[in-house]
This record gives sequence, structure tokens and C-alpha cells, in this order.
Amino acid sequence: MDNRDSIIDKLKTSGVTPTTQRVEIAQILFARPQHLSAEQILEMVNESSSTASKATVYNTLGLFAKKGLVKEVIVDPTKVFYDSNVSKHFHFFNTDTSTLTDIPVDAINFDKLPELPEGTESSGLEVIVRIKNS
Repeated sequence: MDNRDSIIDKLKTSGVTPTTQRVEIAQILFARPQHLSAEQILEMVNESSSTASKATVYNTLGLFAKKGLVKEVIVDPTKVFYDSNVSKHFHFFNTDTSTLTDIPVDAINFDKLPELPEGTESSGLEVIVRIKNS
């Protein structure tokens, strides 16, 4: 999605007020399927015609995640990626390059999952396969 008007429509449809900075962040995120950290997005926004504070970028990404526009992928407590592909899939995380790569959902097979504690229900399954360069 690269058209500014379609991004504005997508934000509005998701219940997000399309401010200038939110639209700029969305344009970066939705340019193609990708995994970006908040720091990468902040750098890209500030390289463009306007600037955004770190707090604005983090707040916007949190809002986008809450509204289902992006998926937060937490690879460790200090590293969070924002994935523009919100369909069901898993990830490889390269610990040498700090990059995420998608794994199709049908590439991993689970024969059995543990019984859930009483009074709970599953809200999703995240798989991150950590890899390193050989």
C-alpha cells in the first residue's frame, strides 16, 4: 500500500485519526511487507521532509499494534519489531544480523499443544526460530 489516500482510508477504517506523522509512519510501514524496529522507523521518518519525536513513533506504533494494523514481534526484552504482515505466520530471527524473516504458517507442524489452564483460552501462538550465520 503506497498511496497516501489509501493509507489514510486504512487508518480511518481502523479507528486511527490520520495525523501527518501517523500517515508518514504508516507509509513507511506499509510500503512493503517488512519488519522494522521503532528506531529504524524513527530514522526513516526523520530522513523525510518532517521530523517526529521518539515518543511519537513509539506511541503511534503502540496504537497501530492495538488496532491490528501491525504485529509486535518481541524477540527479546530489548528488541521489538513491528511487522506489517498481520496474517498468521512465524519468524526466523538471525541473532548475528538482528533481522527477522517470515516463515509460512504451514511450514511448521504442531501435533499437540498443552492443555490450557482452566478458565483461559488461546489468543494466539508465536514461534520465533533463532538462527545464526554458519
